[in-house]
Amino acid sequence: QVQLVESGGGLMQAGGSLRLSCAASGPTFSSYAMGWFRQCPGKEREFVAAISWRGTNTYYADSVKGRFTISRDNAKNTGYLQMNSLKPEDAAVYYCAVSRGTLPTPRSTEYRYWGQGTQVTVSS
Repeated sequence: QVQLVESGGGLMQAGGSLRLSCAASGPTFSSYAMGWFRQCPGKEREFVAAISWRGTNTYYADSVKGRFTISRDNAKNTGYLQMNSLKPEDAAVYYCAVSRGTLPTPRSTEYRYWGQGTQVTVSS
């Protein structure tokens, strides 16, 4: 069992940066890929970024490529999402998740554990 707690969300002006963290409890975090997803009110949850279990492979949604960076520190059982050049359309609740496998994937059904989410608001 893995429990995930996101932090780092908040209000930021367009063009600014935020860094989200995902703290995991349990011994298996480092053995699986993790990802970040986001959801706006009335919309489906969408994939943002994912990283392999060792952190050597990453995968990004086209909408965030070049602006967001996913990383992880397995020694700290923590994952991160650095978000730069924020846009109003990036506003959402951001969720971290741990996959059933070791490679990054954009498919939400491949993720077994989910956090409660952290709100990101971007003002124009």
